[in-house]
Amino acid sequence: MENIRLQFEVHSSDADEHFNPELPPNEIVMELAKRKAENVAGKYPGSYVVGSDTIVVLDGQILGKPGKPEEAAAMLRKLSGRSHYVYTGVSIFSPKTNVEFFEKTEVVFWELTEEEITAYVKSGEPFDKAGAYGIQGLGSLLVKKINGDYFSVVGLPVSRTVRELKRLGYPVL
Repeated sequence: MENIRLQFEVHSSDADEHFNPELPPNEIVMELAKRKAENVAGKYPGSYVVGSDTIVVLDGQILGKPGKPEEAAAMLRKLSGRSHYVYTGVSIFSPKTNVEFFEKTEVVFWELTEEEITAYVKSGEPFDKAGAYGIQGLGSLLVKKINGDYFSVVGLPVSRTVRELKRLGYPVL
C-alpha cells in the first residue's frame, strides 16, 4: 500500500482464526478476512477497513504456518516440483457498505534439493508464512512461475483492493 502512496494505518485484529476445513478455500479466506476487518472496524466506526487472509492449498490440503523446522521442511518437500494454489480473501468495511472477494493464484515450485530446503528453513523465513514460504523474500528463489496476481501471493491483491476501495468511495488517485 505504501508503494501506491495510499495513506493507511495498520491495526492488528484479535479475531478468531479457526475455520471449518470442510469449506472450500475461497469461502475460508473470505470468512477469515471478514472476521478480521469486522473486528477492527468495530473499533474505528466510519473508517475504511481492509482485512485479508491467505492460505496455501496443495491437492485439496491446506498448508498452514509451520511451527517447527521439521514441519517447514516437510511442507517444502511436498511443494517441490509441483503446482499449488494460493487463495487470498479480502474484506473491506466502509462507512456505507462492505465487500468481500478472493483471488486464486497458481504457484509452481522448482524441484528443490535437500540443501535448498535446509538453507531456507534455517533462514527463519518459513515460520510466519502459510505453506512455509514467502514469495516476497528468499522464498522467491523457490518459485519457478506464477499464474495470477503476485501481490495476492504476498498477502493482498493490491490492484483489485484499490479498485474496490475506489468503487466504495475512498479517494484513490
